[in-house]
Amino acid sequence: MAGHGSGFDPVVTIVGFHHARGPEIENWWGVADGRDLASENEWSLLPFMALSDGAHATSEGFSYFTLRHEAQGDRPATSLFGISCTRQMDSNELINRPAEVTRSTVQKAVVVIADSPQYFGHLREKLSVVTKAWFAQRDFSDVDIIKEFQASLKQTLHDNDADKDQYLGLSLREMIHEFKYQTLVLFKCCLLQPKMLFFGTRCERLCMMQFSLISLIPGLIRNLQDCADPDLNNLEKSSVKPTSLRTSDRNSLLSYMGLPLQLFGKGSLFGPYTPLQQLDLLADHGTKSYIVGSTNTLLLQQRDRYSDILVNLDEDTIDISSPSLRGVLSLTVADRRWIDFLTQAVNDTWDPANPERPKTMGYAGSEDFIRLQFEEYILALIASVKYRMHAEKHKNEPSQLLPDIEGDPGADFGTEWIEAWMKTDNFRIFQEFTGKLIRFLKYSHLFDIVEPRHPCAGGLTIEDVQRRLAHQVAELHLDERLNTGREALGKHLASGQKKVSSAFNTLWADIEVMREAQRKRQEEHRAAAAAAAASSASQPSSSTHEGGWAGSKFSRAPDFSAAQSSVAAASSRAGAYLSSWTQWASEKRRTGWNKPNVPAIQTSQLPTTPSTQPAQLSSSSVPSSPVGQLHSQTLSKEEKGESSPQSPQHRHDHQQHRFSLSPTKRRSMNVFTSSSATEPVSSPQDNEKTAAPGHETDNGGAKE
Repeated sequence: MAGHGSGFDPVVTIVGFHHARGPEIENWWGVADGRDLASENEWSLLPFMALSDGAHATSEGFSYFTLRHEAQGDRPATSLFGISCTRQMDSNELINRPAEVTRSTVQKAVVVIADSPQYFGHLREKLSVVTKAWFAQRDFSDVDIIKEFQASLKQTLHDNDADKDQYLGLSLREMIHEFKYQTLVLFKCCLLQPKMLFFGTRCERLCMMQFSLISLIPGLIRNLQDCADPDLNNLEKSSVKPTSLRTSDRNSLLSYMGLPLQLFGKGSLFGPYTPLQQLDLLADHGTKSYIVGSTNTLLLQQRDRYSDILVNLDEDTIDISSPSLRGVLSLTVADRRWIDFLTQAVNDTWDPANPERPKTMGYAGSEDFIRLQFEEYILALIASVKYRMHAEKHKNEPSQLLPDIEGDPGADFGTEWIEAWMKTDNFRIFQEFTGKLIRFLKYSHLFDIVEPRHPCAGGLTIEDVQRRLAHQVAELHLDERLNTGREALGKHLASGQKKVSSAFNTLWADIEVMREAQRKRQEEHRAAAAAAAASSASQPSSSTHEGGWAGSKFSRAPDFSAAQSSVAAASSRAGAYLSSWTQWASEKRRTGWNKPNVPAIQTSQLPTTPSTQPAQLSSSSVPSSPVGQLHSQTLSKEEKGESSPQSPQHRHDHQQHRFSLSPTKRRSMNVFTSSSATEPVSSPQDNEKTAAPGHETDNGGAKE
């Protein structure tokens, strides 16, 4: 790569993993026979850089790293860059299996070492094809394809224009799409030269993100001669001030403006992939700043020791552990407006199937568009800082100031950030080569070439607020969350509907089962009742006394005890009534019905109260006999609970008179007996006066 004039031709080496010794270098191609570049340049960590941590977890992996190339003769020490392609295969598939292969898998890496990383985009594709073809042979002793690959590298790389930037494989669109406004935070942070640590489990993405970041500084990727070791500082010593300016030539303009800014010089280090064995170099007192990457989680646990800012690519987060750095990196209104415009251009042309190219196939949002915007930003930054220094120096000379510029144009870039940047080594080197330009040139000041103004200068406007709110709302991914929530809600509603439907179906089925069971029980009850009724009709006595199960369950036997006691009481009262009636009748037969010698009983002796004599049977009064008076007295005693003694002869006459009655009278007495259980018994005289028409026949018969 003639760009550096180092004269180093690219070499190829094979790194294998030994089951006992670990990673080790096996062969070299592109060097003289018998030479070992690893021992000559103290590349003891080369095998660990080529086989990164976690490379065994993927079928194909890439690693990028830097190496220090020691001085030789008149050539000073410089930096070299390596790229490795790692693959693995089952050891049983080997045609010629060496004796030292004892593990189930074989892991090897094909490594290319060159003096510049600017062609790594093209080199990666070729390296992937060669490594895959070599593994497909299943015979690692056949290395002809590796030799041919190394021979083609020298001619291919020297045919390319060394002064032309090559950015194939470095996707700025992905970085802006993932980090958005924080991309500008990372860019301004690397200009302050802190200790930046990148972490990610994918080694290739980890390395490419760092290369993409430093490629935003125009010309830097072609001038990394001092990045491999903190002790290297050759670029500063060999650089010269520009003596001419061709505004039509981009490289001449950038050189005249002091670009590229030398981020990696004395005390600085760049290691896209840094193994754990190199942590001592990071913690060394002479290492002031670096940009390194690691795939080991051990550095996450010790982030405060090894980093001022940690970029976690697995989570797309930026953690600034230094309080002073956190305050300096706050973006201004103009910065935020500028990066929001760039982010919007990328998002509007984003194609998930092909992230490296806009879906419109246009210029807006492309890689070249992004690099041009950052180039314009950094040129405006340099011009604004230069004019700020010029205005402070000639603040009492208004004629030396630009009439179109009011105030400090550097304020739009952040006053605190500019003050911090002016303390860095890269600004010191920049100032040395641009501080005293040649006076006879037309443009004696940088702000005469580039207007000292922020690309998006101005105060906060409504459009800024609306754009920022739109970006914040977009960052929330409400559409995705609503879609996810809508799908989850639909699933829950569907499952809930199924559960409710099944519950109702089960409940309805249970109700139907209960109804069917109840209907069957009712039918059984009806059948049992019909059977019980039939059995009681055929056998009334047995159903009454024995009480089958149907009768005892569905019918209750009547209680005859109360009826029998009522009948007994009525019978006793009827017997007393008939006995008194018989005595009175017998007495009337002996004495005659109308004999004069029988003293008539006064009617005053009979009760004449309307309640006891409501009506008269006839117009002639019936004389009462002493027997009737005696009977009334007897009844009154019975009502009071007293008993009247009767002679045996009296009882005999009563029974004889009872059985001598005619059937008609006997039926009338039965009716009277049944009704006397609830009605009070009246005397014969009362019966004669108050008897119902149905009883006149009995009374008449008695009179006769």
